[in-house]
Amino acid sequence: MEWIKIYDSEEAAKEAVPLTKAKQLQLNGLKICLAHTQTGFYAVADACPHLGESLSKGTTNYLNEVVCPWHSYRYHLISGAECKNRTRDAQTFPVEKRADGLYIGLPEKP
Repeated sequence: MEWIKIYDSEEAAKEAVPLTKAKQLQLNGLKICLAHTQTGFYAVADACPHLGESLSKGTTNYLNEVVCPWHSYRYHLISGAECKNRTRDAQTFPVEKRADGLYIGLPEKP
């Protein structure tokens, strides 16, 4: 796994991605949705598994889900599961808060 620093501090991340919001990041050729909930930051692949809309255009809720703006499909930010099992899971990526910033773990390139 390759760890990529995305913000120099948790405070910088909170300023860039307000609570209940999401932001698209492009890292190593991947579009990632970084979501901010009451319990912290989470990362999932940005394309909704249902029809491909950008999840970063959606919002988050109190259940730690990101809500797609097109059809309101909800994906759990830890497991990636869609709440009603209507489509495949969203790909998730680990997020770590470290002393020197916020990091996302991505698969190593072959």
